[in-house]
Amino acid sequence: MQTKETYFPEHPPVIKGKRTFQERRASFYEGDETLQQIIDAYLPAEFAAYAKKELADFGDRCANEIDSRARFTDREGEPQLKKYDAYGDDISEVLVNAGYQATVEEAYNTGIVGYVHKTIPELNRKGNYTYSFLQGYLLSQTEPGFYCPVTLTLATAYLLDHYATDEVKRMFLPHVAATGDTELFEGATFLTERQGGSDVGANQVTAIEEDGEYRLYGEKYFASNAGMCGVAMVLARCEGAPEGSKGLTLFAVPWRKEDGSLNGISIRRLKDKLGVKAVPSGEVELHGASGYVVGDPDKGFYYMMEALNLSRICNAVASLGIMRRAYSEAYDYADRRRAFGGKLNQYPMVQDTLMKMKAKIHVELATLFDMIQLYEKVTDQSASQEDEILNRLNIAIIKKDTAYQAVEFSHLGIEMLGGNGYIEDFVTPRLLRDAQVLSVWEGTANILGLEVVRLVRKSEAHLLFIQQINKRLEALNGTEWINKIEPIWNEVQEDIHSFATLSYDEQTFYSKKISSKMNAMYETVVAVEWAIERGGEFISLAEIFLESEWDLQKIGDEMKTTAYFK
Repeated sequence: MQTKETYFPEHPPVIKGKRTFQERRASFYEGDETLQQIIDAYLPAEFAAYAKKELADFGDRCANEIDSRARFTDREGEPQLKKYDAYGDDISEVLVNAGYQATVEEAYNTGIVGYVHKTIPELNRKGNYTYSFLQGYLLSQTEPGFYCPVTLTLATAYLLDHYATDEVKRMFLPHVAATGDTELFEGATFLTERQGGSDVGANQVTAIEEDGEYRLYGEKYFASNAGMCGVAMVLARCEGAPEGSKGLTLFAVPWRKEDGSLNGISIRRLKDKLGVKAVPSGEVELHGASGYVVGDPDKGFYYMMEALNLSRICNAVASLGIMRRAYSEAYDYADRRRAFGGKLNQYPMVQDTLMKMKAKIHVELATLFDMIQLYEKVTDQSASQEDEILNRLNIAIIKKDTAYQAVEFSHLGIEMLGGNGYIEDFVTPRLLRDAQVLSVWEGTANILGLEVVRLVRKSEAHLLFIQQINKRLEALNGTEWINKIEPIWNEVQEDIHSFATLSYDEQTFYSKKISSKMNAMYETVVAVEWAIERGGEFISLAEIFLESEWDLQKIGDEMKTTAYFK
């Protein structure tokens, strides 16, 4: 059903930069103590042993072969649109280099999508989102641009598995969840239209019933994974449906027909983006494309918003991958580079920067996977309505913060490398270019702020958040940490209650500020829990995090970041 054409050799003949392709660097898995603790905390023993073995191998490939291909794709081998064939017919074919295609095969064969929905042969059990997101975290350290198509495929699989009829599910899900056992259909979610943007309710793509099937007409203006997907999830308005988001129906639209020809789809052009060059994002036109209704025709927007929550977690995972890579590059460079008579990492200012980065990435990673456990419960449909509301709130606040932190960490990485950090022979410029889009994809800070406002006004989500934090703080009573946290929490609670009393316009104005405070409080609790439960270095990281996050250090206080540096 899918015809893929490639160009360029599998690996570029010359690998630019300090390392050659043959010189292997350490696996991204090795040395990441927080990652390894998460595996033991959230996966059953047998699954954890399997995950450690698989993630160590995948982390090695991400640090080496996949990283080499990612650099080549970004600098010289980005996707190209072959619009017409020799006869002038529109074939709208997207060409990717052979190295990129190899990464497609390797990544999906790990089960990064498939094992969420089917059995892992070695374990005789299904995987879960926790394992998939751990894979995504490693992949994003080398190629957050490629993790975008994986995210879209995860969202497509989610929608098919949860809402499609058995017939539609049989047509597409085995291919979307392929792990080398059948032909892979990557996924896509086409929402954005030129006139609407984030206002999905303004969408104009129409679905007309013709000869017993639906055909879609119109344009999707920012369609990622265009030409590479085998099936796209598309929102369209059926004839006679009301205006606004309530009138949208979700359709599964195959890119090609059974004979391999295009399914009434063409690509006008591919976007020339600042970063994430690996993913082909295009303007897609639908000229009577056949589509299959997914779920209740009146709930298309609701279904897509459910998938959007999954994509927002993936966005946070990608952000954390960039943060980890930026920290690793900064740390390695400071350990190697000599200036003014000593290594960079011997100087207090450098130690301060590196330890604050290490503390933040540790706490955000630990918090994200803490949050993911509630998401697992929600997707298993074993959660209460209160859990579902709290899940939406947690996702909104952590997505906003991690996206901003990815940009900040990329900047700090460049600064640590000095002039070299600005040179494309190093990975740091690509990290910054790729990070910039994460604050836009899956909802800007403004859109996420509106989500917080909606959850507070409609569902009193702020009270559930307060209840959640209070319950976890009760378990800390009797520890030395509670005296540090309580004054902070009292102030945050006061702000939350004040926010809840404001008018709608005032709430939108302050929504980003309160979101940041709530997320910082969530992370604070997790940081302290890890310190108490695991001790060791996690105690010093919690101390550094609290001091930095809440601006507690006064001039002349102990320099904890330099005292704990190693």
